[in-house]
Amino acid sequence: MPLMKTSQMLAAPLAVLLIAACSSQVATETTAMVTTVPTTAVPTVTAVPTTAVPTTTAVPTTTAAPTVTAVPTTAAPTTAVPTTTAAPDRAPTSAVPGVAATGEVIESTLVTADGRTRLYRTYVPSNLRDGPVPVLLAFHGGTGWGKQFERNSGFDELAEANGFLVVYPDGVGTGANEVTNRTWNGGDCCGAAARNNIDDVAFVAQLLNTLEADYDVDTTRVFATGHSNGGILSYRLACELSDRIVAVGLQAGTLGVAGCAPNKPVSLLHIHGEADTNLPIDGGIGPDSIAGVDFTSPRLAVQAFAVADGCAATPTIADDVLNADLTVSTWTECRDGVEVKFVAVAGAAHSWMGHVPSNPAATPAYMGLDSSYEIVAFLLAHPRTEA
Repeated sequence: MPLMKTSQMLAAPLAVLLIAACSSQVATETTAMVTTVPTTAVPTVTAVPTTAVPTTTAVPTTTAAPTVTAVPTTAAPTTAVPTTTAAPDRAPTSAVPGVAATGEVIESTLVTADGRTRLYRTYVPSNLRDGPVPVLLAFHGGTGWGKQFERNSGFDELAEANGFLVVYPDGVGTGANEVTNRTWNGGDCCGAAARNNIDDVAFVAQLLNTLEADYDVDTTRVFATGHSNGGILSYRLACELSDRIVAVGLQAGTLGVAGCAPNKPVSLLHIHGEADTNLPIDGGIGPDSIAGVDFTSPRLAVQAFAVADGCAATPTIADDVLNADLTVSTWTECRDGVEVKFVAVAGAAHSWMGHVPSNPAATPAYMGLDSSYEIVAFLLAHPRTEA
């Protein structure tokens, strides 16, 4: 699955589909190739109000940068962007660019064992194919909510083009109805969900039971994605719900639980900006963090997860010669053929890459890479294949 920039993507695919976003602003092998792809328009995003982000003390970076080698590239033929919303005859193993989202959005609730009523939104493509279909769980960032992440990510458009369901749950917040500053319990973060020890893993398991009762779900293609706090939850699900979650793709998250030991190996794609000041790529408390958590370095988090997946100890590291900002580390030789990737993006901050932030006060998003497309492409290319 390729890494897609605004105007191009890597020929060597990235992989992961549960989603999440965090805060108010809300490698490949050395033989990897880079190809260009057509640009698609980013959907207009409605601005939503958010709270101001307090400043905290910056933590100095200590992680040494790995030596990288340039990867040769070849030009790829240009392909036309689909002009219809017809669903593919079978679930794709690669992603095509998004098209207009003309399907249906359904708001639903379920009551969890702790008595809470949890809200989630499901996007159903207009021409969903017959037979089992993939599901992507998309988790908003800290202080966000499902509808906000739906508007900001463009996952609906990708679901329409590629034939999968997208589900946007809401986290638990503060206030009488727990709807203010919603967060997820990713372990050591974040907010009310972590303070109140909300069992979000059990919630996701119950949500999957409900979805499997309502739709013909392809259980070999159940994915999770998320932004920031949502990415932290995605890591936790890969560790603790690996019998249900097949692959995950995230941006700006980290590992928030100790002793990650998935029962089944899970493919994982982690995208992270080197200029992220909310959740720094080398860990610690970011100067723009609202969580106040001393985060595990994302570089160390993905390495620990690769170890838990039984991958080779050392990743292959390559530069993307068509985008000098990208350094891709890939762990292979993992259990059951899964794959783990880490994409470090120079100059990119915390905002969801490739899409205009829903919070006008947020740091401008890096537009040289579309996180949504790259995550979907990775996830669809990594179904569970073992018996």
